Amino acid sequence: YLFTLCFLPDQSLSGFSSPNRSGHSVFFLELEAKMETAMEVYNDVEMSTPPIKRRKKKSKVWEHFTIGVTEPGCRRAFCKGCNQSFAYSSGTKVAGTSHLKRHIDKGTCPALLHHTHDNNDNDNSQPMMTTPKSDHTPRRRYRTQNTYVPFDQDKCRHEIAKMIIMHDYPLHMVEHPGFVSFVQALHPQFDNVSFNNVQGDCVATYLSEKQNVIKSLEGIPGRLCLTLDMWTSKLTLGYVFITGHFIDSDWKIQKKLLNVLMEPYPESEEALSLAVSNCVSEWGLEGKLFSVAFNHPASKTAVENIRSLLCVRNPGVLDGQLVIGNCVARTFSGLAKDVLDKGKDVIKKIRDSVKHVKTSESHEERFVELKEQLQVPSDKVLCLDDKTQWNTTYNMLVAASELKEVFSCLDTADPDFKQPPSAEDWMHVESLCTFLKPLYEAASTLQSSGNPSAVTFFHEVWKTQSDLSRAIAGEDPYVAGIAKTMKEKVDKYWRECSLVLAMAVVMDPRFKMKLVEFSFSKIFGEDAGKNIKTVDDGIHELFNEYMALPAPLKPASEADGLSDFDNYILETTGQNLKSELDQYLDETLLPRVQEFDVLDWWKQNKLKYPTLCKMARDILSIPVSAAAFDYVFDMEPREMDEYKTSLRPETVEALICAREWLLESDASSQQMSSAVVNAEA
Repeated sequence: YLFTLCFLPDQSLSGFSSPNRSGHSVFFLELEAKMETAMEVYNDVEMSTPPIKRRKKKSKVWEHFTIGVTEPGCRRAFCKGCNQSFAYSSGTKVAGTSHLKRHIDKGTCPALLHHTHDNNDNDNSQPMMTTPKSDHTPRRRYRTQNTYVPFDQDKCRHEIAKMIIMHDYPLHMVEHPGFVSFVQALHPQFDNVSFNNVQGDCVATYLSEKQNVIKSLEGIPGRLCLTLDMWTSKLTLGYVFITGHFIDSDWKIQKKLLNVLMEPYPESEEALSLAVSNCVSEWGLEGKLFSVAFNHPASKTAVENIRSLLCVRNPGVLDGQLVIGNCVARTFSGLAKDVLDKGKDVIKKIRDSVKHVKTSESHEERFVELKEQLQVPSDKVLCLDDKTQWNTTYNMLVAASELKEVFSCLDTADPDFKQPPSAEDWMHVESLCTFLKPLYEAASTLQSSGNPSAVTFFHEVWKTQSDLSRAIAGEDPYVAGIAKTMKEKVDKYWRECSLVLAMAVVMDPRFKMKLVEFSFSKIFGEDAGKNIKTVDDGIHELFNEYMALPAPLKPASEADGLSDFDNYILETTGQNLKSELDQYLDETLLPRVQEFDVLDWWKQNKLKYPTLCKMARDILSIPVSAAAFDYVFDMEPREMDEYKTSLRPETVEALICAREWLLESDASSQQMSSAVVNAEA
């Protein structure tokens, strides 16, 4: 009331009695009367003023939200469906309704999502607040951890293509109803992609990654060695996997899958040479090749086609002599196959015995109990073999051989076990294992090391040939028969690959020509001198070819103005100076320490042997196996699956190459991250 009196006109207060009049009661009676007069005046003013109309809320979000006061001066919007609260106003600031629309539009409200799903099932009605699609629709945003992230259709398609490539999923999966439903549940705004769309996205990813590979190859300081791995298919089409091997500027062996080329006639004499020619042209490798190795059986004409191609495209590399027609993995698999074929009858008996134990839980329990009773010390576990992987057969034979005492007595504990292998059978098993063991250990080296040294396999092949020679001279006809068949293949491998392997040995400062002379005297006997001379002549001829190569120009900052003096020294004393190669060969051998790194040694001595160092880099990069390390124990060539053979050859190449490159990139990133973590620790 007092507040109202303050706003009354002065004339409305006339006649108001002073409080000095006697008696407070009279004063308050007069005050009450004047208050009534003031209220009448106030009401008259209010009635004469037009009422303020509040603007009606037009947004559809208010069909789903209500406003509530949470604290003085602060109001929040509450979802009717899930009761989640959102900022609406604080003081004079109003948050708007965009974030409320997102809650409805994106389907993040559980209650609304359930309601929409039911409506779709009943009357095919559309979700609320959908926005018509157009080419110029602005990117929608969704909220994650208080950060607004733009929805990017192109990025989502790129990630789907990358997922398909890395995990080898079929391209048609993007059209499968289950995948379409899954993606729509993740994000309703995503536009479904077709097989053709994702095929194009995968090829685009391949082309993008290919640029990175091209850049890495441009910086190679030396030459490139190629391996050709031929895959078959049920459609009689061949697929040639071409991999490049090289030593980088940090003296580390590297390899890159370059091509997967479909060959319609894989048995033709031009198939391999055509694949090499296409690879050289596509990647610009003219003058950069050093050697070619392959694992596909090839005729002499086919090998000569590759050799002549190597000469034409790469002059000055021993007239194409560095062509390896038998990779070591296929050679070892062929030797193992010969052993298994000779012992197929006894191997079947062992396989049936193992199958009896492993296919019945009660049989296996009896076997274990008997083993404990007999106190057999072996910790080997029985396992059935995979006939396509010869190492599994070897492991089965080794385990069974160590448990032969249990098998010999098993018929007494297990009446269902009728025909245990005989003592003679077990003797043959031991002989088979004796032949398979060195092959298994050598092939395992290919798996344990991504790029095994040619020096290592010089020792392995030499040792294998020496062991076979002794076995043939032995008294056991069963063993001698196996050894004779195996030695024929080892001799063939030596004839084709001894020069390459021996050159790698010469580039090892622990062995040089001394090991070649020693081993060849054991292998070739009276012909050793001729074969030793072949290696010595070859290494000198190759060195002379490297000496004839033009030297790279030195930057002006490195020139010392004494080039004429250098020429004078060469002219006056050149006849009396030893070459880098002869100087290297005449020096004392280094101690044979086990952890010796031959590549690091050449890295440290590149100033002492500038030309020989370049030759050593190329020789030591020659791969000994054309098979991928996962397939070194395969009994037969790899076969392309039916799905990929149904695709275009260009798509097959894009999927396989891009997968290899992406996995390598991820592995490299993980190594860098681990190095950073270790450095910080």
